[in-house]
Amino acid sequence: MFLAMEIGTIMIFVWFGIILLAAVIEAGTMDLSSIWFSVGAFFSLMVAVFTDSIIAQSIVFIVVSILLLLILRPVFKEHMRKNEIKTNADSLVGKIAICSKAIINGERGEVKIEGKIWTAISNEDVEVDAKVTVLAIKGVKLVVRKN
Repeated sequence: MFLAMEIGTIMIFVWFGIILLAAVIEAGTMDLSSIWFSVGAFFSLMVAVFTDSIIAQSIVFIVVSILLLLILRPVFKEHMRKNEIKTNADSLVGKIAICSKAIINGERGEVKIEGKIWTAISNEDVEVDAKVTVLAIKGVKLVVRKN
């Protein structure tokens, strides 16, 4: 089947396949890396409609993809970073909290820190009113250690 097709027609399918593949990879990673190769492949597909030169198509693909990756990716990454909601929860790491509901090794308990109650977990048993140090934040739980 492919032997009967002209090289230009085959390359149109190749570029279309690259567009789809790069888009699927981007959808899976959301890293803003693969999408630029989809755009580069789209421009190469447009070139393939007008010429059978694989070299010209490849140059367009490489140049467009790399330029977009180097120029637009940082701009979009910065824009996405501005839309993050900062909670300052990480500022709790290293601070002292008071256990308000006993924490049994491997189970959840509660601690009070800066006037707020947090669910907490620990690798050791912690009794009520014991002081604990916040080691990390795991999801919406504080990981604590008894002082």
